[in-house]
Amino acid sequence: MKELLLVEDDATFANTLTRRLTKHGFHCVHVDSNSEALLACHRQKPDYVLLDMKLAQETTLSIIKPLRKLRPESRIILLTGFASIATAVDAIKLGADDYLSKPLDTQTLLSALNESKASSIATNAEIDGETLSAEQAQWQHIQQVLKANDGNISATARQLSMHRRTLQRKLQKKPQSDSVKSDLK
Repeated sequence: MKELLLVEDDATFANTLTRRLTKHGFHCVHVDSNSEALLACHRQKPDYVLLDMKLAQETTLSIIKPLRKLRPESRIILLTGFASIATAVDAIKLGADDYLSKPLDTQTLLSALNESKASSIATNAEIDGETLSAEQAQWQHIQQVLKANDGNISATARQLSMHRRTLQRKLQKKPQSDSVKSDLK
């Protein structure tokens, strides 16, 4: 059975997620604070960690690095009802493997949980040894959400809280790496 640590302060949402994920072969442990999350991670040794970004009195962004250090092979996914590109970039730079907006359906969550490390955004926010620019990190996040939505532009735009046309414009402008830009000069 796959071990999953759920850090969520909304008990109703946590119970719903636990029921859904248990049906798909996950053994879920639920906690509702950062300190409990670190303790549970040390005790349970989860394969997966789902973090609600905003808990009652704290944010889980501050525990991503310690969780990553405790469980380098675990898949860490940040869930948030307050999605923004800036927090997505921060979460990925801190070590999260994925970033999903609430509300989310079970299939999107299962896709994110089952995605391999190799196909996810680079854990250390680097590609080919180069640090990602903000535009590249945004591009990567958009591509990941688009993939989770099976290429559906409208669903992706809704999940990213973005107008569909804005998303289409962003998709047409793939950012270049700094080395490509310097080669073009």
